[in-house]
Amino acid sequence: MDESKPSKHGGKRNGAGRKQEYGENTKVLRVPESRILEIKQYLKKPKRENEVSDIRLINPTTHMQIPLAVERVQAGFPSPAQDYVDKKLDLNEHLIRNAAATFIVRVNSLSMIDIGLDINDELIVDRSLQAKHRDIVIALVDNDFTVKRLMIEGDKHWLKAENAEFSDIHFKDGQEFMIWGVVTRVIKSLR
Repeated sequence: MDESKPSKHGGKRNGAGRKQEYGENTKVLRVPESRILEIKQYLKKPKRENEVSDIRLINPTTHMQIPLAVERVQAGFPSPAQDYVDKKLDLNEHLIRNAAATFIVRVNSLSMIDIGLDINDELIVDRSLQAKHRDIVIALVDNDFTVKRLMIEGDKHWLKAENAEFSDIHFKDGQEFMIWGVVTRVIKSLR
């Protein structure tokens, strides 16, 4: 065979070979024939993302005082006496109980939309608080963060979604679960 002429067979060709559907190299794996459809369906499911993102420690050294109106705001007819401002409010003192254990977490799903937690809302989370029945918590379940309502009945614990389109999380033996912190406040943008 003349090596100066390119071979018509073999070698690298553009567009040839297995397609990298998953954006990475693949590996051959032997599986029982009865499980092939189940595995294909699993691979087609979108990867579940953490339900919270952008976890940041609060910086308690920043101070900003905002004028505080003495009069309460009514939802009915306005009062002409409501223009009176008496003192200032420091948001750190108002929103944070334990600065060293307080974080801001951004919501990344609609699993709690029925109680008003929307995507990109910021949650103030205190890691020093002991979670109680019906608290909104940030939990770590099998290495994924989630925000849910903690339900406790006797020795049973589960996480309740506040959206009918999301499943509650009931724990199985061997499943990893940890309450990461308790949500104390919600910062919501209205505009």
